[in-house]
Amino acid sequence: MAELPKSTGAPAHQNVTFPSGGTTAHGYLALPPSGSGPGVIVIQEWWGLTDHIADVADRLAAEGFVALAPDLYGGNVAHESAEALRMMQALPVSRGVELLAGAVDHLLSLDEVTSDTVGAVGFCMGGGFVLYLAAADPRVSAAVPFYGVIQGELPDFSNLKAEILGHYGELDETIPAESLQALRETVREQSGITPDLHLYPANHAFFNDGRPEVHDAESATRAWERTVPFLHARLG
Repeated sequence: MAELPKSTGAPAHQNVTFPSGGTTAHGYLALPPSGSGPGVIVIQEWWGLTDHIADVADRLAAEGFVALAPDLYGGNVAHESAEALRMMQALPVSRGVELLAGAVDHLLSLDEVTSDTVGAVGFCMGGGFVLYLAAADPRVSAAVPFYGVIQGELPDFSNLKAEILGHYGELDETIPAESLQALRETVREQSGITPDLHLYPANHAFFNDGRPEVHDAESATRAWERTVPFLHARLG
């Protein structure tokens, strides 16, 4: 993988290491109060493994899941959009999927994980990676992209096993609402699975409560209230 630009800000949230893609990967692991539960991968925005992404993992853990947020940037965190774009572009999609598959390996190897498959929840860049990972890895049975940004072409969904619950903003100029119909039809035609895609009266990154300029509390709450039971239904 190409060297990523260094960040001068706060370091990424990390509390676990595991082998992935021929290297030692880092991530943030959150366990539920019971100590065990179904596994969910949480995939970062283009900013990196930020406090917000770690908080999402904590929230999923509070709902009974074992949540792992792998650090795709090797500890670097962006604080400006131009820097975030450079870091995202320095991570080829194929390499990102390889690293995420390693995170799935690690999650399913944990004694604390009670499910045979995992869920994947991601945001912005990570939302796109949710779809790439689900298309490539049949161990993903529940895919939840939040305003997922597709880099380049859509993946081949022929081997998709996951049900898809998507959350998108009506005001999001980076993902036009009309593009969702093409996504829905492509997935349905290639896999036989019809994604459940929801639009909210909000902008891109509306779930990120660390960015008050775009956060929409009502839309975020509605999306979360759909996500948690969806994951429980698919993962047991």
